[in-house]
Amino acid sequence: MCGIAGRLSPNPLSPDRRARALAQMRFRGPDGQDSITINTPGGTLDLLHSRLSILDLNARSDQPFVKDGLSLIYNGEIYNFEAVRAELEALGHHFRTTGDTEVLLEAWRAWGSDALSRLEGMWAFAIHDAARGITTLSRDRFGEKPLYLWQSGQDLVFGSEVKVLSALTGQKPNVDMQQLRRYLVNGYKGLLHKPRTFFEGVWELPPGTYAEIRDAAAPIRPVPYWTLKFDPVEMSLDDALEGAQEKVFAAVKSRLRADVPVAVRLSGGIDSNVIAGVARHVLDQPITCVSIVEDDPRYDETANIRLALEGLDCPNRQVPIPRTGFLERLSDLIAYFDAPMLTISYYLHALVSEAIHDEGMRVALGGTAADEVFTGYYDHYLFWLGEMHGETSKADFDALVAGWQATYGRFVRNPFLQDPLRMVNTPDARDHIFLGREKFSDFLIEPFDEPHAEHNYSDALLRNRMMNEVRHETVPVMLHDDDLASMRWSVENRAPFLDSDLVRFLFTVPTRHLVQDGLPKFLLRAAGRGIAPDSILTNPRKQGINAPVTSFVDFSDSATRERLLEPGPLFDIVRRDRFETLLGSEVALNSESKFLFSLICAKLFLDDQAARIA
Repeated sequence: MCGIAGRLSPNPLSPDRRARALAQMRFRGPDGQDSITINTPGGTLDLLHSRLSILDLNARSDQPFVKDGLSLIYNGEIYNFEAVRAELEALGHHFRTTGDTEVLLEAWRAWGSDALSRLEGMWAFAIHDAARGITTLSRDRFGEKPLYLWQSGQDLVFGSEVKVLSALTGQKPNVDMQQLRRYLVNGYKGLLHKPRTFFEGVWELPPGTYAEIRDAAAPIRPVPYWTLKFDPVEMSLDDALEGAQEKVFAAVKSRLRADVPVAVRLSGGIDSNVIAGVARHVLDQPITCVSIVEDDPRYDETANIRLALEGLDCPNRQVPIPRTGFLERLSDLIAYFDAPMLTISYYLHALVSEAIHDEGMRVALGGTAADEVFTGYYDHYLFWLGEMHGETSKADFDALVAGWQATYGRFVRNPFLQDPLRMVNTPDARDHIFLGREKFSDFLIEPFDEPHAEHNYSDALLRNRMMNEVRHETVPVMLHDDDLASMRWSVENRAPFLDSDLVRFLFTVPTRHLVQDGLPKFLLRAAGRGIAPDSILTNPRKQGINAPVTSFVDFSDSATRERLLEPGPLFDIVRRDRFETLLGSEVALNSESKFLFSLICAKLFLDDQAARIA
């Protein structure tokens, strides 16, 4: 895990700009920094790298990695690099290192863009081929690693973070105020239906693509190399269970590969407990579990965490939520994120990452995307019922509804999801996704109205919803904050449930197998049997790492209110009187707590941007 940046321009990069860019990358790579300059037919190419050492800690794997006409900067991990290396050695390739960086370079030499389909991992890279005069950029299948681009004047710049682009160009991109309004009114699920950011002209290379660059002024055209599809294969429930368990075990095993100690972000939920259980009970690997603890009974997972630890026999660091310094910590994180934080969960994620860093560890495994690929959300159950309605008898369907009422249905707070027949009667209903948007729009000086839009990837109701989440609505935005919340503390975050072989298999499983015995996410629950506590695996209540914003800050404190209400660019788009009223109210509804957090983040983000010098 590292930081990368590059610049293609007709003009040379000044030493001052180079130094500024490398300084901005220090959190992503505290173990070494370097850069190279290459004269290309399209201009001067500068490649910069900041290293966080995870595999082959020796300096021989430092980057930029240059070998026989190819120059590589790379952020990520290739989990199957040993198998790929063996294949390349059989073809006559020779290696001087023991890590994955040189394997990536030689795989590109051997197969070009076809190498991407052979790699299992997460990555953002730039590789320059001197013989062809082409620089190729690429991101992994799901977008675990970021790669931002900006064509500014005569320069094309790219990198792991937006602030590095500014450092390279000496220019600040303008904040995209329409994207900020979208964030405030619709929340994070509407942000990435296009590869946009919170800055005008700055965009992300889409996941699962590569792009070839010859000169700075030419349009950049991403080329897909992988696309997720729903391609069901008839199989029994036992076949589905066996396949899911086998692939979950393999995914966790590959992501434990490191030359440094590994942590698991352990909550009281299913996802992290399956990961920890596989690591300890199946693979007998040493891990340290790090957990956030909260005393709000709606989010308190202490009892489940304690129960999980009884069977794991591993060290545990528990992180209580600090009750002071919230705005200071949040301001620091938002300045690092170059964006408002998408949910309060990532403030907690950053606290966990800080504790992992303090424990001297550099790799953390978490449960990101388990809900999206195994069906873990409350609305998934209703979409599933919507599909099962046409495939079962009335008596059988009534039993399925009764199962929902006895399990997930008891905990649903979203009013649009409290009717089990919601997707039977109105399968196109999506008003639950942007819950409260009309009310939140009233806070804006200029109202924002952008209804939810869904891409059509499949005629299967539930699977189409899941693919929208994987490709646009939840997984990409969670990965964005996953990356930044961990890299602020020089910790590499790994997501076993985004193993491409696992995800590909799950999207061949017949939909009827995804929910069983009144429990969604059934295949993951079953995969954890015997290695995680039964009471956690059978818990019907969805509960993740979360807390209300009122757990962190006292809004009756005069200094806090003064800080949040002081003049600033937020009040160019948000009505100050409405914000002040909300600060003084009892924020009881979950959606209102989330909106208040978003307003605070937007305030701190815009203040930081106004004060920043490129």
